[in-house]
Amino acid sequence: MTRYAVLLRGINVGRAHRVPMAELRELLTAEGHAGVATLLQSGNVVLDSDRPVAELASGVEQALERRFGFAVPVVVRTRDELLAVVAKDPLGSVATDPSRYVVSFSTEPVPAEVQQRLAAVDPEDDVYTVDGRELYLWCPHGQLQSPLSAALAKAKGPVGTARNWSTVLKLRDLLQR
Repeated sequence: MTRYAVLLRGINVGRAHRVPMAELRELLTAEGHAGVATLLQSGNVVLDSDRPVAELASGVEQALERRFGFAVPVVVRTRDELLAVVAKDPLGSVATDPSRYVVSFSTEPVPAEVQQRLAAVDPEDDVYTVDGRELYLWCPHGQLQSPLSAALAKAKGPVGTARNWSTVLKLRDLLQR
């Protein structure tokens, strides 16, 4: 069995796409996964599974759509992959507030077009770096004020979902239990 972080995109934001965490844990346990735990209400799951990443992501997406009636994109990282994200911490020397330091996890490497769109932005105080499937953003004035976040929202790329550094660290801790 492999320990995974399963990140759901776009749930429990406003009144749309509500997924109660207790029901999510029950569903994933019924799907055959072990050690299912959730973090916060924003679709952060840690579980053990014998399925490979692509099969796990697809299976969770299908189970969520069957149970809740809407599509939920899923991004999966193994325990070791998420620990590597934390260990790299490429913006740790400038990011002073973990709630404004964000990692966007994508299903595929961040495409050149997305990187070009970000490079074309005058980021003021914002800083970013790309490492494979992760995009690290430091938004000292908050994501809503960030020109990089605005450019990223308009970019066409692979499925991705962002978590602030505080959440990433909590996921790391859950993965190590």
